[in-house]
Amino acid sequence: MSNSAAAAVLTTADLSEAIRAVRALLVIADIGRGEVDFEAVIRSPDVLAHVRDVLPDLEWWASADKERGSSESGDDPAACLPIRVFDWGRPLDRAEPFIAALGPEAAAVRWDLDAWPAVPEAGLEAISQTYAYLTLTVNSRDLYQDEPSQDHTIHVHARDRNGDQIARVHWLADQVGGRFTGRVETANL
Repeated sequence: MSNSAAAAVLTTADLSEAIRAVRALLVIADIGRGEVDFEAVIRSPDVLAHVRDVLPDLEWWASADKERGSSESGDDPAACLPIRVFDWGRPLDRAEPFIAALGPEAAAVRWDLDAWPAVPEAGLEAISQTYAYLTLTVNSRDLYQDEPSQDHTIHVHARDRNGDQIARVHWLADQVGGRFTGRVETANL
């Protein structure tokens, strides 16, 4: 498993503003073969039902541990709440319905991009798929739902072959009216 540095560039209490910013960043990115990954903690039977409408074959396990229930074992997730969702490699069009289904639950939605393209006027080289990601944390400040909150944060992952991402992070933040806060988390990929 590899790691990526996720830089927080926009935090807002307005989920629709966060989604608009994500859409703007996706227009910039190369997403031809992009995918979306989901991580969440689901506590509510109602939220679980809505999420399963979006992802009927949801991959999950009981928050306590896998022995207490999991999708691998064919268990009923409603009988195992709270559950942790780790669902990977979904089509991009599943992201917004998943976010809408979450209600108050905390989650991280990560878009695996093909690339951040070169921006010659800003002196930025293209960044390959290996380091091009975008994450929206919903009802959480961090990537792993350890800091529940009533706001939402956009994190950009962007590293060039020299390991430097700061210029790209600032440029992406500027594109959505955000600013790099200096907060960077390590993301497991």
